[in-house]
Amino acid sequence: MNIAIVTACPSGVANSILAAGLLEKAAASLGWNAMIECQSSVVESNNLTQDQIDHAEAIVIAANCQVDTTRFVGKKVYQAKIDQLVSDPNSFLQQAVQQAVVLEQATQAQAPATHGASKKIVAITACPTGVAHTFMAAEALEEEGKRRGHQIKVETRGSVGAKNQLTEQDIAEADLVIIAADIEVPLERFNGKKMYRTKTGPALKKTAQEMDNAFELASVYQHTGNTSSATSDEKKGAYKHLMTGVSHMLPVVVAGGLIIALSFVFGIEAFKEEGTLAAALMTIGGGSAFALMIPVLAGYIAFSIADRPGLAPGLVGGMLASSTGAGFLGGIAAGFIAGYAAKLLAEKVSLPQSMEALKPILIIPFVATLFTGLVMIYVVGGPVSGIMNGLTEFLNNMGSDSAILLGVLLGAMMCFDLGGPVNKAAYAFGVGLLASQTYAPMAAIMAAGMVPALGMGLATFIAKNKFDQSEREAGKASFVLGLCFISEGAIPFAAKDPMRVIPACMAGGALTGALSMLFGAKLMAPHGGLFVLLIPNAITPVVMYLVAIAAGTALTGFGYALLKSKAESKHAAATA
Repeated sequence: MNIAIVTACPSGVANSILAAGLLEKAAASLGWNAMIECQSSVVESNNLTQDQIDHAEAIVIAANCQVDTTRFVGKKVYQAKIDQLVSDPNSFLQQAVQQAVVLEQATQAQAPATHGASKKIVAITACPTGVAHTFMAAEALEEEGKRRGHQIKVETRGSVGAKNQLTEQDIAEADLVIIAADIEVPLERFNGKKMYRTKTGPALKKTAQEMDNAFELASVYQHTGNTSSATSDEKKGAYKHLMTGVSHMLPVVVAGGLIIALSFVFGIEAFKEEGTLAAALMTIGGGSAFALMIPVLAGYIAFSIADRPGLAPGLVGGMLASSTGAGFLGGIAAGFIAGYAAKLLAEKVSLPQSMEALKPILIIPFVATLFTGLVMIYVVGGPVSGIMNGLTEFLNNMGSDSAILLGVLLGAMMCFDLGGPVNKAAYAFGVGLLASQTYAPMAAIMAAGMVPALGMGLATFIAKNKFDQSEREAGKASFVLGLCFISEGAIPFAAKDPMRVIPACMAGGALTGALSMLFGAKLMAPHGGLFVLLIPNAITPVVMYLVAIAAGTALTGFGYALLKSKAESKHAAATA
């Protein structure tokens, strides 16, 4: 039997090629002669000739998008979605031939992803710290887009602001918008464009799959005008709002911590003498930057939820959390209270058209701020302040056993998902405690966060014969990233071998966290890695802190080298 097969999907990549391969094998097993046209953007498309169509007893179309069927009028045609053939291609093909009917009216639509079709893609990447994931995800998307022959431009919204910014012309000409962000980013300019939203993790680790999803699942974005990125079909989680607050708070904390550390250059208590440079530095770092920390956290949590109308009540709520002693827990509560109060007012309060303009600049800030302030003073402030005082007292006075246990927990969390939600939760916990002058957990967190990338670099050095050239080069880059406190340097290794890399990293991180807490290490600045050592007294005690990092790095590096060699020796034995 002679049959003709056409496969197509919106991206012209994974599903189209997969379907073509399955149906080709199924036809061969049935003893049929199959002529296949795979409409693809990455492989050569052998379009069916008129002679092949004429001699085909049936035309089978497996596509997740419309296919131009003009040339098949008068032939027996069967059309189905690609997912209908995956489980049993043989049965699908037999059923297709049996149920094919003469096509009387064509569908005049062109498959959007024929060979050589270049799409224009614009994208945005952003992560809470605005360092590693932001730029690594951008690079991964750019490489994948160019590999497929598309034109792609990625705007990175990192810790130094937006770079490679998209112009109005870039957006107007784009066929697709990809947003890979773990925090809220402004989306008004993409109104009416086809958009696909994901996070930096999948965009970095499963780039090809995410780009397939982008072409197949993108929908037209309609900006509501009330929130920066809320859409009718997507609910934003509390984690994303929290991370938006943390990402905006982080520069304030880093700057304040480093300036406080600078004041200690003149002596640990030199700032107490009024009129000195040490006192001025402490006023800038501790009295001003750290004083803004909780209001900024709360303000941008509220901003993430309700856009600009939420900013004022969030900032005020955060300031009240700080003044009442509710600390970072109170700041988080204030942010969510203010954000949802402002959002509720924006969505539910209707005013005459002549007064509608007053709502975002007068009514919402006034009512939401008043409500948030009263709730913080009379409901939240007292209980949360008690919790924070108890937590601070416990952390500052805990015994060595408790300190080691906390260090193990925080260290393991930092290494579990390499910049993912668990890692960020531990990091946010440490940063929040800086406002209450509790510096030990932050030291353990940064030390443990350096271990995965350092450990992978060490493993590629001590067991060179177990890694190929590209992995050894990645190991060098990973080691440098580890020195900078960028855990994500270990991601290429974890993506290839998660069952060995992640346990090895967690073991090293847990050891480093435990030793850091045991040694009583304290860290004033929550980022910068070992380069913070350039500032005297930013880390104390320096030598034992380095010992903790070295011990964890050795455990991870030697541990993974050993696990990898065992795995390869077993594989070699099995092959033999």
